[in-house]
Amino acid sequence: MRCPYCTYLESKVVDSRSTEENTTIRRRRECLECGKRFTTYERIDELPIMVVKRNGGRERFDRNKLLNGLLKSCEKRPISRDQLEGIVNSVEQQIRNQMEDEIETTVIGELVMNYLSKLDEVAYVRFASVYRQFKDIETFRMELDKLLGE
Repeated sequence: MRCPYCTYLESKVVDSRSTEENTTIRRRRECLECGKRFTTYERIDELPIMVVKRNGGRERFDRNKLLNGLLKSCEKRPISRDQLEGIVNSVEQQIRNQMEDEIETTVIGELVMNYLSKLDEVAYVRFASVYRQFKDIETFRMELDKLLGE
């Protein structure tokens, strides 16, 4: 590890800790040349997951895009950002556990709706209305009936 102060290539690890999410290791290092301390973060370099869109196009899985969609669905609802980030983390973990390099948007949408239906019914209906592209009031009513029937 190159020292950011003197560019010397050797350092010793003084302290190591996992982050709260256990996705990264924080290491406090001390340069063996100049003695200054600096922090590095170590994480697993995961292969990108490609999302297959409805039109057949492909793009990299973007957790921020998913989080933004959830934020819109949950606007003015009593749902914390931590809860939404928890949903995104869970969905991403389920996707990675499938060990596939591609996943369809329909699978991601269904996973998200499964979590939202347990968390907040209004947010669920908002998300479903965009995700399922309700074309008319009848489709919307059928989704509400299904929700009320559970």
